[in-house]
Amino acid sequence: GAFFMATLFMWSISVIFEILFNNRPELSTIFIGFLFFQSANLFIRKCSSSRDPDPLFVNTCVSLLHASITSAAVVSIVVKEWRRSGVHRMFEHSELVETTWSCAYEALCISCGYFAYDQSDMLLNGVYNTPSILLHHLVLLVCFTLALYRKLTINYLILTLICELHSISLHVRKLRRMSRIRDQNRTAVKVEWMLNFATFLSARFASHVLITIKLLRDATKFQQGGVELPLALTGMAAMNLLNVFLGMDLLSAYTRETRRR
Repeated sequence: GAFFMATLFMWSISVIFEILFNNRPELSTIFIGFLFFQSANLFIRKCSSSRDPDPLFVNTCVSLLHASITSAAVVSIVVKEWRRSGVHRMFEHSELVETTWSCAYEALCISCGYFAYDQSDMLLNGVYNTPSILLHHLVLLVCFTLALYRKLTINYLILTLICELHSISLHVRKLRRMSRIRDQNRTAVKVEWMLNFATFLSARFASHVLITIKLLRDATKFQQGGVELPLALTGMAAMNLLNVFLGMDLLSAYTRETRRR
């Protein structure tokens, strides 16, 4: 916990330095995102019927809010660019690395602010089971922030956020279990699991594998000696590994839940 809190503090100092001393006011959207989700956290706590609401429940509600907003934003950005440029042009190497689609920079800043908020909330309230989720957030913060500083690979990172479509299913299931709503409507539970696996395979697992393949195919097109390709490949390797573990956890949870019926 101390290590991740220290890295979060160093990250925040870095962003403040960029804004104030390198004249990057557009990066202030990161802190706007942080404050928005922190405010949502406080609002949910205040509206809770309990005097001392479960920090994990509140955290999951805010995560569901982020997943919903980000999914809508990413789909809107991709569809808008698809209509404007066409599928072939929008996935060209130069388009993914050197240009930025409309509203993509702002969307990435807000998501970066969310991951900083979520990291701090998990650390302060202890709402994490293993350090893997903290490592996941740290990898995302490093990759996202460096891309925002350099204004490179923004579109690549927007595509990785398509996985938030699956996060919606994950958070809904988690909230259902925490609310002890399990088998009252078995049809609804079956539909939930179908959506969970469908979005995991398409929006998370397949999309991240395809992005990794695209990076490898275009490896020679990246600037020689630059940090973009090594950082991107390292980040995607970590994401793909975490996706494998997540898939195993989903199968295990599904098996346990079906056996209880």
